[in-house]
Amino acid sequence: MTTTHRPDNPLDRPGVLIAALPAVLGFVPENSLVLVTAAHGEMGAVMRADLSEGADYSLSHLAELAAASRAEIAIAVIVDNEGAACQMCADEYRELTHELAVELARWDVELAAAHVVDKVAAGGRWYCADGCGSAGVVEDPAASPIAVAAVLDGRRLYARRSELVAVVAQADPERSAALARGIDAAGALATDRPDAQARSDIEHALACAEQLTDGRPLADEQLTRLALALTDPRVRDTLYALAVGDHAGAAESLWADLARLLPEPWRVEALVLLAFSAYARGDGPLAGISLDAALRCAPSHRMAGMLDHALQSGMRPEQIRELARTGYRLAKQLGVRLPPKRLFGRRAG
Repeated sequence: MTTTHRPDNPLDRPGVLIAALPAVLGFVPENSLVLVTAAHGEMGAVMRADLSEGADYSLSHLAELAAASRAEIAIAVIVDNEGAACQMCADEYRELTHELAVELARWDVELAAAHVVDKVAAGGRWYCADGCGSAGVVEDPAASPIAVAAVLDGRRLYARRSELVAVVAQADPERSAALARGIDAAGALATDRPDAQARSDIEHALACAEQLTDGRPLADEQLTRLALALTDPRVRDTLYALAVGDHAGAAESLWADLARLLPEPWRVEALVLLAFSAYARGDGPLAGISLDAALRCAPSHRMAGMLDHALQSGMRPEQIRELARTGYRLAKQLGVRLPPKRLFGRRAG
C-alpha cells in the first residue's frame, strides 16, 4: 500500500484514476484488486491484492486498512485482462464488489464506485462493476499528472511488480553465503563498546556511501563491518538521520546494496533503513516492498512493524521524517558530524 497527496485529483474520472495507478503503486498492476481511498475529496491510501486463484487476500483486511487510513470513501479497480470481457467473470466481480462494500460499511467507509479494466495502459477499456452501464477508455499512464510528479520527484516506475521486488532481492547467493561465514568468523558485536567505536562505524558507513556514489563497489571486509555495525543500536539509530540529509540518495543506495548482498538475518537492518529512507522521500512502493522483505526475515522487528503500520494507516512522509531527529541527537552525543538536513519542497507532501 502507498499514499499520495497530489494535485489534479482524478477521483471523479475513472479513466484518469486508473491511469494514475502505476505512479501511485510504483508499478503497473495486473490481475489485481486495487482499493483507492479518499477523504475530504483527496486521494489517500491505495492498496493492492492479487486476484489469482488461491491468492492470499482478505476483503475484511482491506476494509480494515482503509478504515485505518481514515478514509471516508473507497473506489475499487479490478484489473483482469482475461476476465474483463467475460460475462461469467463480470457476475463474479459484481458479487466481489458487493462483499467489499459490506466489509467497508462495517467501518463506516462507503464504496463509492467499482470499475473493471482489462489493462492499465493507454486505450485500456473499463466499465463499472455493478452493471451501471458506464464505460470508457483508460488515459495514458505516462501522461498522468501523478506520474509526471513522481518522475520529477526522482521515483522510478516499474513495468511489473516483480521488477520492484528485485530492487531488494538477494542478488548473489554465493557471495551472501561467503559473507555469512565472514560475519560469523568476525564474531558478535560487543554491546558494551565505547562511543569512539560506534562513532568510527558511523563514519565508515558514510565513507562507504560516498564510495558507492563514486562507482566503486564495496569489498567483503567493508560489508562485514557494516553488517556488524548495524547491530549496534547507536549506529543504526544515528544512520536513520541520513534519510533527511543532503546525502540521502547516497545513503539509500548503500542500504539497497546491503539489502541485496548481506545474508539473513544481517540484511534486515539494511532493509528497514532502506524502507525508512524511501518512505521519508515519499516512495511508498519501495518502502512497502522493503518492509515486506524485512518482516519475512524478522516478523517481530520493532521498527519494521512500526513503519509498516504507519504506511498501512496512510501516515504522511513528513510525519515519518520527524523520526530522523533522534538520529541527529545521537550523532551530536557521539560527536559525529552528519550531512545537513535537506529542505523538502513539493515532495514533502
